[in-house]
Amino acid sequence: MSANSIFQQAWWLDALAPGQWQEAVVHRGDQLAARLPYVIKQRHGLTVLTSPPLTQTLGPWLRPSTAKYTNKLAEEKELMEELIAQLPKCDLFRQNFSPHITNWLPFYWAGFEQTTRYTYRIEDLTDIDFVWKDFRENIRREIRKAQKQIKVRDDLGIAQFLELNKLTFQRQGLKQPYSDELVQRLDEACAGRQCRRMFFAVDAQDKIHAASYIIWDEKTAYYLMGGGDPELRSSGASSLLMWEAIQFASGVTQVFDFEGSMIEPIEKFVRSFGARQTPYFHITKMGRRMRALSSAQEIYATLRGR
Repeated sequence: MSANSIFQQAWWLDALAPGQWQEAVVHRGDQLAARLPYVIKQRHGLTVLTSPPLTQTLGPWLRPSTAKYTNKLAEEKELMEELIAQLPKCDLFRQNFSPHITNWLPFYWAGFEQTTRYTYRIEDLTDIDFVWKDFRENIRREIRKAQKQIKVRDDLGIAQFLELNKLTFQRQGLKQPYSDELVQRLDEACAGRQCRRMFFAVDAQDKIHAASYIIWDEKTAYYLMGGGDPELRSSGASSLLMWEAIQFASGVTQVFDFEGSMIEPIEKFVRSFGARQTPYFHITKMGRRMRALSSAQEIYATLRGR
């Protein structure tokens, strides 16, 4: 299945949105030229086209082009217009496009809106010593500190990971945005394809300080999920696990993607690993009913505020 990333693979979508996803496809002759997967959700009588949970980006895939630049843009326009025309009627379209998609003009011309978001990436994992030297000194110091009291394991399993993952949401007063069953289903699909690894930071008393979960395809590894014990946050375990994940990724793929974030404290943390700020498009389109509902909610919130 042609894809910009692991998130566009049919098996990934089957694991996270079984029976809920469809795709627009364009062929040229007997060759696939473009595709745009989406998940259909019904909420309060409204139809939403979106992405599954734990799916950082989705959006269109376009076949690679060897045409000169002006012709390449013309091809992109034509293919995207055909994809857009196949989308079912909906009240809201909402997806993050892959960073590989740098041209969203055909969507703009079709009435879609765009917000630029950022992830952070280490673009070349070839020289892992150079990657280490590019970390901020405080991160290197934290990793060295953690290495003296913590060992890293990768054999504790998904149930143990989910316990740590839940603690992180509880600390922030948030509800876990996905079910255990969904994560277990995804983990089984990834494990069967040997494209996931979990890392756990464990001390001499067998206390688990933190855990991380990465996935990868042939081009990029992604930090998908993490978690930590809020009472053991000062050990440097999170930084150590990130370093372990990056080192591991250097042996299986080319790029390490920290998956964001637009949240300021998280952005500061991932930026400290020498990662490069990488923009991607958040694309939306509201139908009349959704726009009216959104306006009504804004008016209500304003009146309550007054």
